[in-house]
Amino acid sequence: MGIKYAILGLLSWTPLTGYDLKKMFAELPTLYWSGNNNQIYRTLVELHRNHLISLEVQPQADHPPRKVYTITPRGQADLRQWVMSAPEISQIRNTFLIQLAWADQLSALELDGLLAEYEGEVQVHVLMLRTQQHRNTIAPARTPREIFLWDAIMAHWIA
Repeated sequence: MGIKYAILGLLSWTPLTGYDLKKMFAELPTLYWSGNNNQIYRTLVELHRNHLISLEVQPQADHPPRKVYTITPRGQADLRQWVMSAPEISQIRNTFLIQLAWADQLSALELDGLLAEYEGEVQVHVLMLRTQQHRNTIAPARTPREIFLWDAIMAHWIA
């Protein structure tokens, strides 16, 4: 998917700056993305060039001007077309499973330690996701259906 449609989706909620987008990518586990921050800005430039978003430069007294991005009707149509496209089967990449594939060379004690460590990490991760789900500070709540969809997405990540 890249980040194009995630950015368009976030901008469909509300106008945002590049900094706001970086923060949301960092805080929303459902928008997991492993790229660097420069990719966000490159994508914003591309989206603007293609008239999918607009840009408003807001001067600030003691800071550089804020660049606020807003989705355009063309961007909204592109996002909608993508949402209606056939879903991709996600590729699950779990490094631990690769480790486990060759774990037969470990002693029983080493394997038990590895499994216990992984279990602990998973428990911490699930606790963080549940806390974030309980706070629900970022996901929109514009309609009951949207609330249901975001709750289902979070439940998927927790499961």
